[in-house]
Amino acid sequence: MNADPRDSTQPGDGQPPDVAPDVAVPSGGGEEPGADEAGLSASLESEAAALALADMQDRWRRALADLDNLRKRCQREVADARASERSRVAGELLPVVDNLELALQHAAADPASIVAGVQAVREQALSTLARLGFERIDDTGARFDPTRHEAATVVPDPDSEPGTVVGVLRPGYSAPGGLLRPAVVAVSQRPAPAADESGAR
Repeated sequence: MNADPRDSTQPGDGQPPDVAPDVAVPSGGGEEPGADEAGLSASLESEAAALALADMQDRWRRALADLDNLRKRCQREVADARASERSRVAGELLPVVDNLELALQHAAADPASIVAGVQAVREQALSTLARLGFERIDDTGARFDPTRHEAATVVPDPDSEPGTVVGVLRPGYSAPGGLLRPAVVAVSQRPAPAADESGAR
């Protein structure tokens, strides 16, 4: 039997057999080329941030330690200054106490000499207070000042302007930059007008 010349499946007819089309196979596992570099950069940034945080924490601890040391040093300096000032004041007052003791030892002597000795001690005490910065406030005749004076009484005085200090009941003392205690004073006012005795009857 002769073969059908139209049969394309016959071998040796010069036609290539059917072949499936080529399929492209990706190479490199599917990752983008810059992925490794991005991960490395993020890791480096994280390490830098951790180092910066550690440095800030170390500085914070050092600052706290310095502040605590400064506080303790200031407390010691204030305590030393207070003790030194107390000693200075006591040293200034000791001669006054010595003179008072001498006056007491001569209490049986002439009364006039005792009075003179007490007056001398008083002047010495006032001088000591002035050296320490405490000036005596004795403002008789001055205008009443509520920042320096404390009015204990008001008295009529026709010879003084109203609001004038006409008497010091207890002297005051100023202090460096302020007031140790105010002076207790008597303040003048205008006398009340006399009653009119010529009224209608």
